[in-house]
Amino acid sequence: MNFFVTGGSRGIGESIVLEAIRQGHDVGFTYLKNETRAMQVIDAARLLNPGSRCRAYQLDVRSSAAVEEVGDRFMNDFGSIEVVVANAGMNKNNLLVSMSDEDWDDVLRTNLTGTFYICRQFLPAMLASRFGRFVLMSSLGYSGVSGQANYCASKAGLHGLCSSMAKEYGRRGITTNVVVPGFFETDMSRDGMSEANREFWIQFCPAGRAGELREVAHAVMFLASEGASFINGQAIPVTGGLDWAP
Repeated sequence: MNFFVTGGSRGIGESIVLEAIRQGHDVGFTYLKNETRAMQVIDAARLLNPGSRCRAYQLDVRSSAAVEEVGDRFMNDFGSIEVVVANAGMNKNNLLVSMSDEDWDDVLRTNLTGTFYICRQFLPAMLASRFGRFVLMSSLGYSGVSGQANYCASKAGLHGLCSSMAKEYGRRGITTNVVVPGFFETDMSRDGMSEANREFWIQFCPAGRAGELREVAHAVMFLASEGASFINGQAIPVTGGLDWAP
């Protein structure tokens, strides 16, 4: 199958790209600015599975025109699309009373509107083939976190988008699901979480540890598989039970 993964040059996105390659799929992924890091992912993919294709595309998902251009390039390069993983995201933390218009707009346009642009771009090809898998990457923050109103609103919006897509296109062989990761060691979590919060979440997580990136990648791969064809419109927690923390 052909995968398209946004935000695939680091963290969870990178782990999904490399797991798809390891399992023999072809993958196109996007990065925002760091071309060097994207090329390192391609090099790692070649080492994992020289028989699979892996290509990187620079993309700011906030631009619908850029999404259309990159989407067309991907289809020209790969010929078809079976799995879209909308993973690109950002956070700009602040209390609501101090949050700027720019910080609100940037996060919503990246995390939610950008996902809408990506899904809209690839839906016609999936409808034509009557098969597709959309996996939207959410966060435990969708239920609300102090100091992250923009981020939480964007992630909560993904759940509504997922439900609507599942109802609109489930009869056409296209499933849409949300993955809700718990605490994973990524650049975003290291930059956006204090050491005290990190220790709190690990202490109260029933699994007693942070997640490993391969674990969320395996969940995404399952949702992309034939075995998940009757899972549609669901939010799949990959949290180690962290959402049960007191």
